[in-house]
Amino acid sequence: MHVILLKFGSNKPAAPQFMQAHNDWVSQGLADGIFQCVGSLDVGGGCILARGEDHDAILRRVNQDPFVENDVVTAEILKVDVNRTSPEWSQLFC
Repeated sequence: MHVILLKFGSNKPAAPQFMQAHNDWVSQGLADGIFQCVGSLDVGGGCILARGEDHDAILRRVNQDPFVENDVVTAEILKVDVNRTSPEWSQLFC
């Protein structure tokens, strides 16, 4: 599993210009079954839980985000080796 943190970059004012393309990128990640959960951070920016791809594939996917390409956000990708979950989340990590 990967946790992807999207924190605002130096081109944050351009966010409205790239919002539709970013939302399309998010929708594609969800449709592909890679993104499992997407949301906003209380401090600004966003967070994505992703699974099903190795680190290099996740990095390539994240670098295709129009927000990343245009420095609206910077991405931090954390690899998590999940070894225990609640019963409600167990299907997420099968």
